[in-house]
Amino acid sequence: MTNNSFFDESRETSSVKAQIVAKYFWAWAKVIIPQAKKRETNIAYIDLFSGPGRYQDGSKSTPLLILERAILDEEMRERLITIFNDKNSDNTDSLQQAINSLENIETLKYQPQILNREVGEEIVQVFQKINFVPTLFFIDPWGYKGISCELIGSVIKDWGCDCIFFFNYNRINMGLGNQVVEKHMKALFSEQRFNQLKEELQGMQPYERELTIVENISQELKNIARGYVLPFCFKNAKGTRTSHHLIFISKHIRGYSIMKDIMAKESSSFEQGVPIFEYNPATKYQPLLFELSRPLDELENMLLNEFAGQTMTMLQVYEQHNVGKPYIERNYKDALLLLEEKGKIFVDPPGSKRQKRKGKLTFANHVKVTFPRK
Repeated sequence: MTNNSFFDESRETSSVKAQIVAKYFWAWAKVIIPQAKKRETNIAYIDLFSGPGRYQDGSKSTPLLILERAILDEEMRERLITIFNDKNSDNTDSLQQAINSLENIETLKYQPQILNREVGEEIVQVFQKINFVPTLFFIDPWGYKGISCELIGSVIKDWGCDCIFFFNYNRINMGLGNQVVEKHMKALFSEQRFNQLKEELQGMQPYERELTIVENISQELKNIARGYVLPFCFKNAKGTRTSHHLIFISKHIRGYSIMKDIMAKESSSFEQGVPIFEYNPATKYQPLLFELSRPLDELENMLLNEFAGQTMTMLQVYEQHNVGKPYIERNYKDALLLLEEKGKIFVDPPGSKRQKRKGKLTFANHVKVTFPRK
């Protein structure tokens, strides 16, 4: 198996990954550019494992999708710096040809830079010394060599910098039991967490093991970012096994909310209107993932319990409660409408004074909700 194996996978799987990254890049850039203008700075997109540019079936991978979006937008054409790195020169040669073939690529003020660097301790030391302009980093390695907590910490340390980390779960799972690569596992999880994790995994069933491993990676990245982490799971073509996980890391709630909506729309199924983010059923032993598995019918009780005695707007309810949970803004409006209908909350203005849309009562962001005391 070569390090291009993922580029041979089904178009459906590879397309979802690429679309999540491209959609977030567009939304992130539109939020960041006005602030970048005020600071008189540029923005950047850096892909540390860029690959050849196209998948085996000919579809465009992430670098080409990013550049195509930039070409279509005047502000991005003037401000976007792109750097694509891959230690495999065959990949970078192929990517360069694919980039050269893009229509109007010459309109970008900053032409894409393509590098042949191995990602490891040396590049981390360089990144730690750089003050990055607002940058979206995409880290999509073949395995785990060179991937570390320090690497991710170094790329998100500056203002406006977010990171999307896509990894092969099976290779990391196997690596945890392989003493030969123990150094790499400690770099990824941190030595203390790695030692605890090895003990915790003893005797676990495969589905418990996966949840525990992803939970620990997510918690470590959350500690590094001191912000927000959101995981998304990819199954194999038959839906019987996990192939990869994508983890989004941001220091700002706005980025978290944007990515949450994007991932929700890319979810393969929903339960009661709540996106499942492609997770296997989680348990209380993995708190971050467990919160991401709770269905809509529990949301009503959570809101009554957590906000008892408080008065707040719908938007405040959503912003204070949604982090680490699967619910999107629409779910909160639905839950509050049901609570109002049952007479369990007080709403201002009441339903009789609010508009209906398609025959259904609306619940605008500014509507105030009073939760009764317990």
